[in-house]
Amino acid sequence: MAHQQNAPDTAQAARRTRFGTLPERIGLADMVEEKPATVPDPARDTYNSDEWLVRTCL
Repeated sequence: MAHQQNAPDTAQAARRTRFGTLPERIGLADMVEEKPATVPDPARDTYNSDEWLVRTCL
């Protein structure tokens, strides 16, 4: 069996132009998003451990 060289068809040429090169690398610094820390909200964290006693027992 002799190996024959086939001419590239249009689909193969289209794949080569679309996927012929790898995309450029993305650096690690471009993948990390930095945001400043938020200040804790004092009204959100007000928990009274005796509040449930007042609501249910009285």
